Amino acid sequence: MATREGTRRKTIAAVLPPASPKLIVGLVLTFGIVLFGLIGPFFVQDPKFSGNPAMMPPGPDHLLGTTQLGYDVLAQLAYGARGSLMVGIIAGVIAVVLSLAFGIIAGYVGGWTDEVLSLVTNIMLVIPGLPLIIVIASYVPSRTLLLVALVLGLTGWAGSAVVLRSQAKSLRSRDYVAAARVAGEKTWRIILVEILPNLLPLLSAQFLFAVILGILGEAGLSYLGLGPVGSITWGTMLNEAQLGTALSSGAWWWFVPPGALIALLGCGLSLINFSIDEYINPRLRLAPAAQRSMRKARKAGRQVTSKHTVDADGVILDDEKKKVVV
Repeated sequence: MATREGTRRKTIAAVLPPASPKLIVGLVLTFGIVLFGLIGPFFVQDPKFSGNPAMMPPGPDHLLGTTQLGYDVLAQLAYGARGSLMVGIIAGVIAVVLSLAFGIIAGYVGGWTDEVLSLVTNIMLVIPGLPLIIVIASYVPSRTLLLVALVLGLTGWAGSAVVLRSQAKSLRSRDYVAAARVAGEKTWRIILVEILPNLLPLLSAQFLFAVILGILGEAGLSYLGLGPVGSITWGTMLNEAQLGTALSSGAWWWFVPPGALIALLGCGLSLINFSIDEYINPRLRLAPAAQRSMRKARKAGRQVTSKHTVDADGVILDDEKKKVVV
């Protein structure tokens, strides 16, 4: 039992990237915003309550002020965190599932299956994502959070599928995969047991990237007036601030908080993603150490040059003893 538990811990440790300042800062930012979205709505008023004074700056009664209609900005920010996170997570899950289905199956199975799936992937890859999202969203009158997340997920998986396909083709030639085929293992079991666990760090990075794109995509659609109808997100807050002339009237507390949270969440997820990339790619992981070694070598070279002089023939002379240094 102890051996099995130790093996499980080693497997989890092999998937997770090592702790680093970059990873810690990213986790603190991300989990702080997620926690705010989970428990924040329980401590604020109704985000649609319009009985407050309009356009109040931040103060004791309203920590982040109010909007043109009297809505509390902090309440809208807390409820908007739930909506934006929901869209990002759902879009990320859809994108990862589609990239898995098209990338790993195409890379491992090969043949005509690879050609068909690669054709679909390449078509989705060359289609401009943002115009397609705008066209789809503009033709749907009743847009919900789920529909917006579905559209963002369906248009954001092709790039990840190309990467997974190349990785699956590389893993297909490994000895343990060949041994599983010789042993008569089924294709789906080889993919799930032998190939998929080796791609978990890469899948984690792709999921975080898809979440970032989902949140930014929803914010962009909502800012253009094509976001979810009747729901509160950070993007709809920015759209209402634009329509309410918050910028021209100097109501910075209306549009700065949602924009700042979008930037902070994107920064946190990006730092986690960079940490995973360094864990996956040894060159990125060893780059800081190599740079430090180069700086030390240059510093040592400058110290040697300052202590010695070089004559016209390029011979290093000792300044103190005035003789050639061998």
